[in-house]
This record gives sequence, C-alpha cells and structure tokens, in this order.
Amino acid sequence: MLPATFAELETLAPTWCLATEAERWRQRHLSTMAELTAFYDAFFPRLEGAIEYCNEFPLDDLPADVANLLRLIHSLVMVSMAIEIFRQPKTIDASDAVLDRIREPTP
Repeated sequence: MLPATFAELETLAPTWCLATEAERWRQRHLSTMAELTAFYDAFFPRLEGAIEYCNEFPLDDLPADVANLLRLIHSLVMVSMAIEIFRQPKTIDASDAVLDRIREPTP
C-alpha cells in the first residue's frame, strides 16, 4: 500500500491509510492509547521524509501508494493531538465531540 521507501510502515497502512477525516477521527476514538502510541512512535520519526517524498509528486495526480502515504500523514496529525495534548483518544472537555464534513478536502 505504501512506497517501497516506507516498507517498514506497511503494517500500519490497513488501519491508518484512511481516505476521510471522519474515518481518521473514528479510528482515533476506537483505538487504545497503546495503539495510538505505537502508530505515533513508528511513524513520527519518518514524518519529515514522508512529507518530502509526497512533495515530489503533483498533488492532483498522486500514485496510489503516495496517496496512501499522504493519508498516513493525515492520520498522524489526528493521532498526534491525542498523544501530545489530550493524552487520551477523546478530546478533553468537549462532551461528545463529533466531526461531520459536508465535503472532504482534496486529495
């Protein structure tokens, strides 16, 4: 699912290469802190390289494996809030926060 350069992250792809923000939000809330931390610890050190790799391609014409890498980056952004700020999967002091999008940003 990912470019060969990121093969060591392949086990994360089925869970975290999610196409929409709502899916990423839902996955964060369904995951344990141990699962979120494992994803964060595995991918965060490769984040800068992943961004640089994605920047080599036109945003409106990403190969499938690069689009998945970008989705992994988007998931890390979602997960990093739980790890770095809230220290739990759910948003603190937000009652039953939900995320509803009328339209997803592209890609």
